[in-house]
Amino acid sequence: MHPSLAPRLIDHATLGRLTRLAELDPSLVLDDFTTPEAVTALAETEVIISSWGCPPITGDVLAAAPRLRAVLHAAGSVKHHITDACWGRGIQVTSAAAVNALPVAEYTVAAVLFANKRLLRISGDYRKRRGPFDWESEYQDIGNYHRTVGIVGASRIGRRVIELLRPYDLRLLVHDPFVAESEAAALGARLVPLDELCAQSDVVSVHAPELPETRHLISRDRLALMRDGATLINTSRGSLIDQDSLVEELVSGRLDAVLDVTEPDVLPADSPLYDLPNVLLTPHAAGSLGNELHRMAAAAADELAHYTAGRPFAHPVHREQIHRTA
Repeated sequence: MHPSLAPRLIDHATLGRLTRLAELDPSLVLDDFTTPEAVTALAETEVIISSWGCPPITGDVLAAAPRLRAVLHAAGSVKHHITDACWGRGIQVTSAAAVNALPVAEYTVAAVLFANKRLLRISGDYRKRRGPFDWESEYQDIGNYHRTVGIVGASRIGRRVIELLRPYDLRLLVHDPFVAESEAAALGARLVPLDELCAQSDVVSVHAPELPETRHLISRDRLALMRDGATLINTSRGSLIDQDSLVEELVSGRLDAVLDVTEPDVLPADSPLYDLPNVLLTPHAAGSLGNELHRMAAAAADELAHYTAGRPFAHPVHREQIHRTA
């Protein structure tokens, strides 16, 4: 992982637990497997604890690590460092994606509830008028009672969002080509085609993985299907939205948006998304940040405890899942 990440990721309690479970040098944090220090360590390594900034674990790395048996990833996706060579060698892999899903889901739930109260609009008007105005007359059709929320993708995050939204008086729709109607119903949502979801929802929240087939999943035509005044939330990847078409809708004022991800990840300085009053723009801040990082390290420690006890991982990653995950 990035050396600067380690002290922010692993708190004192988790570090103590890791050192009790295994022989571990807390001062050894690598982001390059080719250095003499790394080569010496790899020769004796049975388990790698990885996170953001881990280089690919290639065939050459595995050749230098004959004892390696498992990679515990204290972050979400493993696509960037788990290679075909790892799967071919039978390396066990686990990820903290399940716990990283929680802050993203919490961010989304807050965005849904704020969106239906039209708080972006009301706050902007209040700031602009700088005094009392009859906002209750101007915003009569607001609130969360019996609003319809559409979840695009029953991923870990999508499922957690549905779970957290169930106590509210909302109608929940979900679209996912890999989910059956009965499974959606068990989650607490109604399975619908994507076009129907876009047309019926007051809020559309995107939680699908970034894959070639999901590029511009929310297309110009699907944006056009959305109701006037609806809100689009994206905490997945910017490529899932036809951003040029979305900007047109937002500039017109017909839709609102909460965007934690864009394309590119850092927008150019002249992007209108920075200044539009009907857009809440955040810099990929929905995922684990600050003390939430500690939860991911604790999850890796939990998995190390499973490994040392000879038990299966609680959150294993399997090769056949990779093409369907972020």
